[in-house]
Amino acid sequence: MKIISTVVGVILFILFFGFALKNTQEVDLHLFLNYELRGPLVLMLLAFFVAGAALGVLALTPTVFRYRRETTRQKAAIQSLQTSALQVNRAPDNVNAQQ
Repeated sequence: MKIISTVVGVILFILFFGFALKNTQEVDLHLFLNYELRGPLVLMLLAFFVAGAALGVLALTPTVFRYRRETTRQKAAIQSLQTSALQVNRAPDNVNAQQ
Protein backbone atom coordinates (compact mmCIF):
# COMPACT_ATOMS: atom_id res chain seq x y z
CA MET A 1 0.00 0.00 0.00
CA LYS A 2 2.88 2.35 0.77
CA ILE A 3 4.35 1.71 -2.68
CA ILE A 4 1.05 2.59 -4.36
CA SER A 5 0.73 5.85 -2.43
CA THR A 6 4.35 6.73 -3.28
CA VAL A 7 3.77 6.05 -6.99
CA VAL A 8 0.57 8.13 -6.97
CA GLY A 9 2.42 10.94 -5.19
CA VAL A 10 5.24 10.92 -7.75
CA ILE A 11 2.75 10.94 -10.64
CA LEU A 12 0.85 13.87 -9.12
CA PHE A 13 4.09 15.76 -8.54
CA ILE A 14 5.12 15.28 -12.17
CA LEU A 15 1.68 16.43 -13.38
CA PHE A 16 1.68 19.54 -11.18
CA PHE A 17 5.28 20.34 -12.06
CA GLY A 18 4.43 20.13 -15.77
CA PHE A 19 1.41 22.36 -15.14
CA ALA A 20 3.65 24.90 -13.42
CA LEU A 21 6.14 24.88 -16.30
CA LYS A 22 3.36 25.51 -18.82
CA ASN A 23 1.85 28.45 -16.88
CA THR A 24 4.73 30.83 -16.25
CA GLN A 25 3.24 33.89 -18.03
CA GLU A 26 2.75 37.07 -16.00
CA VAL A 27 -0.73 37.99 -14.83
CA ASP A 28 -2.10 41.15 -13.22
CA LEU A 29 -4.39 40.94 -10.23
CA HIS A 30 -6.31 44.16 -9.68
CA LEU A 31 -7.33 44.73 -6.06
CA PHE A 32 -9.33 47.45 -4.35
CA LEU A 33 -8.01 51.00 -3.96
CA ASN A 34 -6.02 50.69 -7.22
CA TYR A 35 -3.61 48.09 -5.83
CA GLU A 36 -2.19 45.69 -8.35
CA LEU A 37 -0.25 42.45 -7.94
CA ARG A 38 1.83 41.10 -10.75
CA GLY A 39 3.33 37.62 -10.88
CA PRO A 40 3.42 34.24 -12.59
CA LEU A 41 0.04 32.55 -13.04
CA VAL A 42 1.13 29.38 -11.26
CA LEU A 43 2.21 31.32 -8.15
CA MET A 44 -1.10 33.19 -8.07
CA LEU A 45 -3.00 29.91 -8.30
CA LEU A 46 -0.86 28.37 -5.59
CA ALA A 47 -1.37 31.38 -3.31
CA PHE A 48 -5.14 31.26 -3.70
CA PHE A 49 -5.18 27.50 -3.16
CA VAL A 50 -3.20 27.86 0.08
CA ALA A 51 -5.41 30.74 1.23
CA GLY A 52 -8.54 28.69 0.53
CA ALA A 53 -7.19 25.69 2.40
CA ALA A 54 -6.26 27.88 5.39
CA LEU A 55 -9.73 29.46 5.45
CA GLY A 56 -11.28 25.99 5.27
CA VAL A 57 -9.25 24.83 8.27
CA LEU A 58 -10.20 27.97 10.20
CA ALA A 59 -13.86 27.40 9.38
CA LEU A 60 -13.70 23.83 10.75
CA THR A 61 -11.85 24.73 13.95
CA PRO A 62 -14.93 25.50 16.12
CA THR A 63 -16.58 22.25 15.04
CA VAL A 64 -13.50 20.21 15.90
CA PHE A 65 -13.23 21.79 19.35
CA ARG A 66 -16.95 21.23 19.98
CA TYR A 67 -16.62 17.53 19.08
CA ARG A 68 -13.55 17.18 21.32
CA ARG A 69 -15.40 18.72 24.27
CA GLU A 70 -18.38 16.42 23.68
CA THR A 71 -16.09 13.39 23.46
CA THR A 72 -14.42 14.35 26.75
CA ARG A 73 -17.81 14.69 28.44
CA GLN A 74 -18.98 11.35 27.10
CA LYS A 75 -15.79 9.60 28.22
CA ALA A 76 -16.25 11.02 31.72
CA ALA A 77 -19.89 9.86 31.76
CA ILE A 78 -18.88 6.37 30.65
CA GLN A 79 -16.18 6.22 33.32
CA SER A 80 -18.63 7.25 36.06
CA LEU A 81 -21.21 4.72 34.85
CA GLN A 82 -18.61 1.96 34.82
CA THR A 83 -17.48 2.89 38.33
CA SER A 84 -21.04 2.90 39.67
CA ALA A 85 -21.80 -0.40 37.92
CA LEU A 86 -18.76 -2.00 39.57
CA GLN A 87 -19.87 -0.73 42.97
CA VAL A 88 -23.40 -2.09 42.46
CA ASN A 89 -22.06 -5.48 41.37
CA ARG A 90 -19.76 -5.72 44.40
CA ALA A 91 -22.43 -4.65 46.94
CA PRO A 92 -24.58 -7.83 46.66
CA ASP A 93 -21.47 -10.00 46.99
CA ASN A 94 -20.54 -8.28 50.26
CA VAL A 95 -24.11 -8.66 51.58
CA ASN A 96 -24.19 -12.38 50.69
CA ALA A 97 -20.79 -12.94 52.29
CA GLN A 98 -21.93 -11.36 55.58
CA GLN A 99 -25.05 -13.54 55.80
